[in-house]
Amino acid sequence: MAVSFELYELGVAAVLGFGTTSSLIVGATLGLYVQFSKRILACILAFAAGALISALAIELGYEGTQMLLHSGFTSSASWASVSAGFATGATIYYGISRFLCWKGAAIRYVTQFREYALAKKQHAVQERIKLLAKSDLLRHLSPEAIDEILPHIRTRCIRAGEVLFEAGEIGDALYVVAAGKMEVLGGVAGDLATGPAIAQLGEGETFGEMSLLSGSVRTATMRAIQDTVLLEIGKVDFERLVGSHHQLATTIERISHDRAISNLRSGRANPEVWVKVASDSLERISHNEADRLLIETGEGAGMAIVFGNILDTLPGCLVIGAKSAGFETLSLSLMLGMFLGGIPEAAASAAMLRKAGYRPSAIFGLWSTVIVTGILAAIAGKVLIGSTNAFLAIFSQALAGGAVLALVAHAMIPEAINAAGSLVVLPTVAGFLFALYLALAAS
Repeated sequence: MAVSFELYELGVAAVLGFGTTSSLIVGATLGLYVQFSKRILACILAFAAGALISALAIELGYEGTQMLLHSGFTSSASWASVSAGFATGATIYYGISRFLCWKGAAIRYVTQFREYALAKKQHAVQERIKLLAKSDLLRHLSPEAIDEILPHIRTRCIRAGEVLFEAGEIGDALYVVAAGKMEVLGGVAGDLATGPAIAQLGEGETFGEMSLLSGSVRTATMRAIQDTVLLEIGKVDFERLVGSHHQLATTIERISHDRAISNLRSGRANPEVWVKVASDSLERISHNEADRLLIETGEGAGMAIVFGNILDTLPGCLVIGAKSAGFETLSLSLMLGMFLGGIPEAAASAAMLRKAGYRPSAIFGLWSTVIVTGILAAIAGKVLIGSTNAFLAIFSQALAGGAVLALVAHAMIPEAINAAGSLVVLPTVAGFLFALYLALAAS
């Protein structure tokens, strides 16, 4: 008889896990095949976030501390135990979530992908920005124009002793020394100079612009003193920049065509100030950049996406399973928040994955793994948490609750605000109040 009852409780936990996560398939279907209002989905997500906050505060936070008080703990010890569980759970969730985002899981959510894309962009261009800041000519571009120039910069590597171009050749690019050293040699067309170098150019210094400005041939030969990395801007891109930026064009008009390269390196402004302003302009990313990075990130990110989805589902289902002793003891507010939240989350995620190149069958497969995980997590919560002593059970539930709260703050509310703006304030409060009513009715 006891065995039958235990199996009954495990069955209840499994059904609860399935029921809570089944909304993911509904959401994925909406995201792939139905043009549903993003604002409505955002309001549902906000309502779910409010319900989860209420459930976490009452069912896990307040009720947990009350149970510890009844077990003989002091008020301070009860609060500290539950708080430690929440803080630890949130920290673990956030750390794992950030790791998975950098492995590709960020493409599940618009806000997380935007954060990921901006971070990738900033990381990729910071060194280039610092080098451009040292170039007197390029620094005449306004820092706000940095988004336009960066996509046109190519990297070129040359070995020590290699000649980049000779005097008399047609100028087809401007160069900035990224690493290494170049030397300027005098000479005439077809006659590579062998005498002493006229000048040496190091990191951050620009050359090759005079023939672009004047339309004449190269007046000197450039040779690498050591292995050197150059940043290259082609003639067409350079002329486009000149044509679209009055400040740069005006500056170029003031530069004498026969000015020596050494004179171009004099009178530098403070490059650190320029770097800061230019870096601040990188707080945005274009649609083309986002689409390209979305596809690149999506390639090979399947496992990171799976683990990311599991991470979002596992803690809540563990709590639901732990608190289930039959259908009469359901954690309605927690289940409601997770069920409703799964619809818009899955819809937004499915749409992002589709843009990243995933087929519908693959997307449904990813969410199916989450449903299976939800079932197993609910059973595990019943077996591992629900059957332990009071303190361990309450601490474990607080641990999972902290992870759910981190999910609300990290994904649910930002996604809702991104889609519907400040409108989400009202459904968030409504979800909180409705969950509060359910908790009071159950008590």
